Amino acid sequence: MAATTPATQGPATPLRSDAVLASDSEREHVTARLRTAAAEGRLTLAESDERQAAAYAARTRDELVPLLAGLPRPPRPRHPRRGPLTPRARRNLRIHAGVTVVVLLLLVLGAGLGPAPLFAPIGPAFWLGLILFVHSRRAEREVSPDEELPEELR
Repeated sequence: MAATTPATQGPATPLRSDAVLASDSEREHVTARLRTAAAEGRLTLAESDERQAAAYAARTRDELVPLLAGLPRPPRPRHPRRGPLTPRARRNLRIHAGVTVVVLLLLVLGAGLGPAPLFAPIGPAFWLGLILFVHSRRAEREVSPDEELPEELR
């Protein structure tokens, strides 16, 4: 029997105009949830195999959603993963950190040479450090893997 190749297969069924093609990571996410459900005893081995085969054969997201029917959603992480900083945000944060270090060095140098009875730069150092910390937490980030999946597949 001849091997089936894309060239010998019939034409693919046309997609609806609003259909979104499924990505490999979305298929992998669905099959991972199906494997977990089978391991927990929620699916029989045959049903798990059938749904996983359908997940790998799915072309659109709409074909993946029914495969998760009847399965509980995984618990939401307390602290969702955050994506890495964008290159622009990383550069801006480095500049901010450099300016903060220079200002702190000037404050320490001024306190060491001046007649201050206590370590006077502790207040400004605290606020500069806090501002830098807030900047790092609120900086623009790339999309995290958790945010890439559509809500109905999470």
